[in-house]
Amino acid sequence: MKRRRLVRVPASSANLGPGYDVLAAALALHLELEVEETGEFFVHSDAPGIPTDRSNLCVRAFEALRPADGLTFQIRSEIPASAGLGSSAAAIVAGLAAADHLYELDAPLFELAAELEGHPDNVAAALYGGFVICPGPGEEPVRFDPAPGLEGVLAIPNGEVATSEARAAMPDEVPVGDAVHNVGHAALLVLGLAKDDFSLIGRGLRDRVHQPRRRPLYPRSMELVERAEELGAVGATISGAGPTVLFWCHWQQTGGLVENLKTHAPDCEIRRAT
Repeated sequence: MKRRRLVRVPASSANLGPGYDVLAAALALHLELEVEETGEFFVHSDAPGIPTDRSNLCVRAFEALRPADGLTFQIRSEIPASAGLGSSAAAIVAGLAAADHLYELDAPLFELAAELEGHPDNVAAALYGGFVICPGPGEEPVRFDPAPGLEGVLAIPNGEVATSEARAAMPDEVPVGDAVHNVGHAALLVLGLAKDDFSLIGRGLRDRVHQPRRRPLYPRSMELVERAEELGAVGATISGAGPTVLFWCHWQQTGGLVENLKTHAPDCEIRRAT
């Protein structure tokens, strides 16, 4: 009997304001990977520009565990590439999980995914779902559920931001005052999420480490972040390397926020994230 596996992996938003390389959340956009033993190697994707050979990221991740000879890969994705929504992390987790389940390997998926991706936050959210805290190298992520009533809305501008460009915009060192600010506000954010306190969540989203230094890469996105409360959200953050903006809101605000974004950000694609 030919073996077949279907895995479904969420998009993710990393950093979440002050939590640079530490905090991330899974989002309700997904990549689906179907792997089947057909006797021939073949890759099909509904996403434009995705490689259909062994350089495909799903296949590369799969082959970190087992060869892909004789297997057919079908990839369907709602996650836009190079938008700060963890498309590469989702592909890596999907490939690893498919191989692990197909061959019952019980592999250390998080460690392998973080090594392939180069940093842990997006892959942790893609693998575990919910919100994750990544304490540091060699430490397991901690997962927790979001506050009841919390919803997210995405504004996706035209254009892409390469992760390498975003990383290059970061200095080797940051002032102590900026680091202290982000530690304090990341603590407020996590406390707000734990206590279902939206005033703390809004306060906790403020960042002084990565978003200001990357502003030249996504000036339009930063304009939207700064108008978040005016548009009807409790706050907003740049998603990962950008340029997508994640607006944070209570479910009762979501409808009005979406309408305001459609009016005031017609240059962006608007999607609900939860």
